[in-house]
Amino acid sequence: MHKPSKAELAAAHGTVLDDLVAPELNVLFCGINPGLWSAATGFHFARPGNRFWPALHLSGFTPRLFDASEQKLLLGLGLGITNVVARATARADELTPTEFVEGGKRLVSVVLKYRPKFLAVVGVGAYRTAFAAPKAVVGPQEATIGETRVWVLPNPSGLNAHWQLPALAEEFGRLRAAASPSRPPRRS
Repeated sequence: MHKPSKAELAAAHGTVLDDLVAPELNVLFCGINPGLWSAATGFHFARPGNRFWPALHLSGFTPRLFDASEQKLLLGLGLGITNVVARATARADELTPTEFVEGGKRLVSVVLKYRPKFLAVVGVGAYRTAFAAPKAVVGPQEATIGETRVWVLPNPSGLNAHWQLPALAEEFGRLRAAASPSRPPRRS
């Protein structure tokens, strides 16, 4: 994957990154919104320092550490990626509460169409705003979307210093255990 130039990053502002989704996935991961690096490269969670891919591997969702450029391999593992808000920004705080609410409505439509077993929203603040759930915490939620169970994970951005990689991987592992009860989470 190439490193985007400053011009490519600037041009990515406001663009939309396509969902990586298929019918009846085991888990559909949902980011807050694409960062400029992701939008410029066309790959979810692509910015160096983002801990999504390491957490996915350490929790046993993937057999090895994938690079963001290998994201399509997730579909074969029953995993997909979308975002609450589709437009790319430099920081999530550039998004408005209205965008989160509208994004939540779009996300409900995506989930009802593709029927994943779990929707995993990575970012408790985004989930709280998008789904009017101000008291939501990390972990499984009582709310469902159709038959899809909802789980909130910590935001894996390198800016989220409250969650270090081992704790992120442990939380991702809790979801993996729930999503694949016949196979315990694999540790590396």
